[in-house]
Amino acid sequence: MMKILVADRISKEGLDILDKAQAEVDVKSGLKPEELKSIIGNYDALIVRSQTKVTAEIISAGKNLKVIARAGAGVDNIDVNEATKQGILVVNAPTSNTIAVAEHVFGLMLALVRHIPQAHGKLKSGVWAKSEFMGTELRGKTLGIIGLGKIGAEVAKRAHAFEIKLIANDPCVSTDYARNLQVELVSLEQLLKEADFITLHLSLTASTIGLIGAKELALVKPTVRIINCARGALVDEEALAKAIAEKKIAGAAIDVYCEEPATECVLLRGENIIHTPHLAASTMEAQAAGATIVAEQTVDVLNGRPAKYPVNSPLTKK
Repeated sequence: MMKILVADRISKEGLDILDKAQAEVDVKSGLKPEELKSIIGNYDALIVRSQTKVTAEIISAGKNLKVIARAGAGVDNIDVNEATKQGILVVNAPTSNTIAVAEHVFGLMLALVRHIPQAHGKLKSGVWAKSEFMGTELRGKTLGIIGLGKIGAEVAKRAHAFEIKLIANDPCVSTDYARNLQVELVSLEQLLKEADFITLHLSLTASTIGLIGAKELALVKPTVRIINCARGALVDEEALAKAIAEKKIAGAAIDVYCEEPATECVLLRGENIIHTPHLAASTMEAQAAGATIVAEQTVDVLNGRPAKYPVNSPLTKK
């Protein structure tokens, strides 16, 4: 019988698929690294979301592991290289949260330009401060999209409804692809100089860590607003906090952080910054889709069938 460990909470839709496959499923969320390491050798598959860190040490202890499944898109919490060395397939659900994240971007953009959180707080405290919160329209502004993949493309599609000009930087997409989205491809430097809003939608890799730092922030307009719903480490948090404090940029909306939970992040102390606790993918629809996609792949792999969304290609398989 297949033995599967679900180390982070996933939607019932995914668990139902595992049960239907007659797998032995243990749901144990909140495990400490040492606890996970001590039991992982008993399982054929491990399913996680973003909270559990699947390190090389844990992977090495998974003597029977055949597949590690990430119920979501990003796999930076999994040591994919080590999994590949150990002959373990890593799969994810890259399409599950696309719409949820794209919609969250616009929620944050509107909250930024219309001062919605601040106005809400004032009124809840009993103060009618209408004159304090003069907003800005999205219409006619330029949105710079860094990363024009699945999520970036959905952001672009929705931006047209706001009559926003679109520019993007992504060396991995063609001019024709961008043209079909009515997006102009530009250099990163040009994007930074021209955009009124900048939104990031790319993976965290060795080459993208700190992509937006002090040097890049020195190029932007003082009226620019930055939205990050991708990965926290794409942005130098200290540099961003400093730029906002010195009024070199107008503000930011942040959903992801270098360290999570982010209760001590320097950005939390700044003004003109809106925060959400990694909520962009937290919709019922996205979570159900993510759980379903990885549960189906887990069952397929354990039954010798190919995965729909493999992240790696182990040379040898267990």
